[in-house]
Amino acid sequence: MLTKIFYFWSKFFKKIRGSSILNSQIHKTSKIEAGSTIVNCSIGKYSSSGYDCKFVNTDIGSFCSIASNVCIGDSMHPIDWVSTSSVFYDVNDSIKKKFSKHAFSDVKRTIIGSDVWIGQNVLVKQGVVIGTGSIVGMGSVVTKDIPPYSIFGGNPARLIRYRFPVETIDKLLETTWWELDDDKIVSLAVDFNSPEELIKKI
Repeated sequence: MLTKIFYFWSKFFKKIRGSSILNSQIHKTSKIEAGSTIVNCSIGKYSSSGYDCKFVNTDIGSFCSIASNVCIGDSMHPIDWVSTSSVFYDVNDSIKKKFSKHAFSDVKRTIIGSDVWIGQNVLVKQGVVIGTGSIVGMGSVVTKDIPPYSIFGGNPARLIRYRFPVETIDKLLETTWWELDDDKIVSLAVDFNSPEELIKKI
């Protein structure tokens, strides 16, 4: 009994931490768990992210499933200057001392398509595009674009396989089902366990 009480109290305190969200649009049907930092992002409908995530300058589509401890599109440092330290460029961060304030604005947006599943502890480099319907395995480090309906994993993340034949992928992308209204999706949901049947109906 005591173990259960401790479990529920721990879960309660984990949830009440809240999340830090700045300059971002998150659809009302989507869910961001506690401990996350979301800056300059957009998140489509029915997408969810786990605990302690960090998304920066990122556009996330609809129906995405993102696990805990995922970092997407975080900041970069200049690599062709004398130093990579932030004390030499104009940015607000934890180091207050500035020896110079050189402009550094090489910020690229990271794009996550719709219906993407990203596993726990994944790191996604700034500026990467992850295609619709793709899967990124837990612990992966994504440094390059990922095509739609593919499965990637590893460090650096590499193609494991495609989820469906090329013809099926092309037809699924043509359906753009993730853009349909809720009523239409309800009428089609019975066939979401069969790509072929869904394609026929749409």
